[in-house]
Order: sequence, then structure tokens, then C-alpha cells
Amino acid sequence: MNKMMNKMTGASADASTGRGVERTVPGRGALSRRPEMAGLVGLVLVVALFTALAPAMRSLDAMSTVLYASSTMGIMALAVGLLMIGGEFDLSSGVAVTSTALAATMLNYNLWLNSWAGAGLSLLLALGIGAWNGFLVTRTGIPSFLITLATFLMLQGLNLALTKSVTGQVATPTISDMEGFPSARAVFASTIEVGGVSVRVTVLWWLLFVALATVVLLRTRWGNWIFAVGGDESAARASGVPVRRVKIGLFMLVGFAAWFMGMHNLFAFDSVQAGQGVGNEFLYIIAAVIGGCALTGGRGSAVGTALGALIFGVINQGIVYAGWNPDWFKFFLGAMLLLAVISNTAVTKGATR
Repeated sequence: MNKMMNKMTGASADASTGRGVERTVPGRGALSRRPEMAGLVGLVLVVALFTALAPAMRSLDAMSTVLYASSTMGIMALAVGLLMIGGEFDLSSGVAVTSTALAATMLNYNLWLNSWAGAGLSLLLALGIGAWNGFLVTRTGIPSFLITLATFLMLQGLNLALTKSVTGQVATPTISDMEGFPSARAVFASTIEVGGVSVRVTVLWWLLFVALATVVLLRTRWGNWIFAVGGDESAARASGVPVRRVKIGLFMLVGFAAWFMGMHNLFAFDSVQAGQGVGNEFLYIIAAVIGGCALTGGRGSAVGTALGALIFGVINQGIVYAGWNPDWFKFFLGAMLLLAVISNTAVTKGATR
């Protein structure tokens, strides 16, 4: 009883002062209890495996390719991971990426807008989708799994139906000749030379987002609120944490990440397939879980989601460089997920003893 009272008192104190819970609770005890440690171990294992079996993986160009694949996964996994720390899921995140890209390109093409204007209107749509999911979850009490599953189905249907009715096909027309396209491509889909190696700009954006999220989680009141809401919603609300505002904000963050990746896809490839994105939501969740984000909420880190995304990138590209059948990708991803879940469960049980 005393231990429980101390834990509740500590949580209340953290919520009122704004100190990062992640610096106190998950880090208590051995280093192995850090949420991202399982992801780090998994990353070391897959890097060692594929660098040994595929010599091409040792080149700087291969590393650049791995980082690019990781960044496109990592930006979404970061937002999804923060939402999971807050105790919720978003199954509409995969198709939302496609929805934002479709909205921007069709607005640009049919209204002959500047590329930035279409991107801005698409951002409003993405934030609106996130706010809608958060509002329904917090107001109805229905699990986010069901709310966002419904949003997933609606967006998937809209993506296909509206694209076919507007363009007559499932792919959008190109907009590379639109005003503002070159500058937008420079921001969302350019390539930068670093030491003679081509690095996609999404890698730099990914690192920036991870750094910002780490600061928010560890050094701000909002970060403490996210952990408190995911750890014990009732206790957080009793401590004065604005639970609804935090959750809606996290859903909107997922919407922003979906918009950002939608803009990358649009300005990198100049055309969007309406059926893209289905199933990617599970990859984002898997990357976050591998990186240490608990399915039950209240535990995880921004760095951990980055490690999970790196594992995805290494496996995805390592199989190609090793000349293996691509079907092995899901096997390795499943093995990493199983390792992460077992490790996280063991750490959680150890922390509660």
C-alpha cells in the first residue's frame, strides 16, 4: 500500500511540476530498463547480420539508402509512437498519408493553384482528420482502435471514389509544371550531397523531429502530461492534466506527420496512386513497439521509435543487398516485434516488483 501511495504521489508531483516522467520511472534501476534498449539490441543484431552476409551494405551509399527508407518510416513512427505513449492508437495513419497527397495534387491541378497553396489546404485537412479522431475518442469513450478503424475505411473509400470521379483513373495527373513545385520539392523531397554521398532531405527532417520530440518528452510539461495520460488517465485527470487536450493534440500530430509524408510522396514522385498506404499503419505501430513504446501506454521514447525505424530500414534494404527473397522481410520484422514485446513485458514486470 505504501508503495502504491508513493507511486501515485510521485505521479502527481511530476504532473504539477512538468518534469519528464521518462527520466524518473523507466530509467529507475538498470540501464536495461530503458524503453529503447530492446530496439538498440535488435538494431545491433540486424546490422551485424546483414553487413556480414551482404558486403554491399558496408558502403556509404548503402547506408544512405537505409537512412532514407528509415526516415520515411521513422517520421510516421515517431508521431504514432507519441500517441501510443499517450495510450491511444491510430489505424488511419497509413491511408491519411495518401489522402493528404491526393487532396494537394487534385486541388493544385483542378484549381490551378500554387503548389504551396494546395499543400497548405491539405495540411488543414490532415489536422482536421486528427482533431476529428481525437474528438470522437475523448468524447464518446469508444476505443481509439475502433474510431480510427472507421476513419481508415472512410478515407480508403474516399481516396478511391473521389480520385476516380475527378480524374477518371486511380492515379492523379502530374503537377510538376505548377508554380511553386520546384521549391516545394526542395523542402520535402530534395537530395543533399554530404561528403560525396547523396542524402535525402527526409533524413534531416527525421533527425530534427526526433530531437524536438525528445526535448518535449523529457523537458516540458507537455511531455510529462503525455506520459501521465498514457500511464493512468484517471490519476492524470485528478492531478489537473488536460487529458482531452493532450489526446486531441497527439492525434493532430499524427495528422501533421501524415501530411508531411504525403507531401514527400507527392513532390518526390509527382503522382499519387489512390490505393497506396493501406497496411502501413501497422508498420508504424510495429516500429514504435520495437523501439520500446508500450501497447498499454505510458512508456516509450522518441529515440526508441527512431531505432525501430532503423531496424525497418536495415532489414528492408539488407534483404535486397543480400539477394534474398523479399518475403523474408516480414519474417524478420515479426521476429523483431516478438523480441521487443517479450523484452518490454519482462521489463514492465520487473519494474512493478
